[in-house]
Amino acid sequence: MTYHLLVGDYAYSSWSLRGWLLCEAFGLKVETSLALLHTDSFADSLKPFFPARTVPALRLPEGVVIADSLAFAEELASRHPQAGHWPSEPAARAVARALAGEMHSSFAALRSHCPMNLRLSYSDCAPPQAVLNDLARIELLWDWARRATGSQGPWLCGAYCAADAFFAPVAARIAGYNLPVSPASMAYVAAHLAHEPFQRWRQRALVEGPEKEFYRRDWPQRPWPEPAPGR
Repeated sequence: MTYHLLVGDYAYSSWSLRGWLLCEAFGLKVETSLALLHTDSFADSLKPFFPARTVPALRLPEGVVIADSLAFAEELASRHPQAGHWPSEPAARAVARALAGEMHSSFAALRSHCPMNLRLSYSDCAPPQAVLNDLARIELLWDWARRATGSQGPWLCGAYCAADAFFAPVAARIAGYNLPVSPASMAYVAAHLAHEPFQRWRQRALVEGPEKEFYRRDWPQRPWPEPAPGR
């Protein structure tokens, strides 16, 4: 069973990263096509994925296209119940769904001030209070999830699940913009940076697609924070 996924630029499209992880991180075979953001060709790239109007867009084996990452998570979980998109324990599953839902609809200040850019890292992005408020809410959610599910490992609800896939671009933003978070939150970020599917996506981000000045910011740069050896 093969899925066909249309994604935006690997370096910049945070929603595409989520959609791809919902396939690749759970062992599902997916064919990937690229639609370059902010180009004249973008609309033409979408045409074979009607009725999608943005990326990511997932064509199911039957030919039906869905274009919402939360819908990806639910549809793929129903088709592949053993893949582990959601925790098997009901309370943990409820927590994971709540996390994914809030991530899906919230944190506009963080998204705007710190657009995902996997090619650059900044030493200081002068985050305004609205971004700090978003970070505080995110850290509260991460701490709540661990306490509510009893997670002792690197992920929020036990084993890696769809909620972690949804927060992968947030981890990339924290790393890329050197955002101030607690040591516990930074350990969660480090787990994402060391996650093999995330690393494979970032390797593509470094070489595929043109540089886009739209995503560059005039802040002091630093090397990308590579994961610690042994993670």
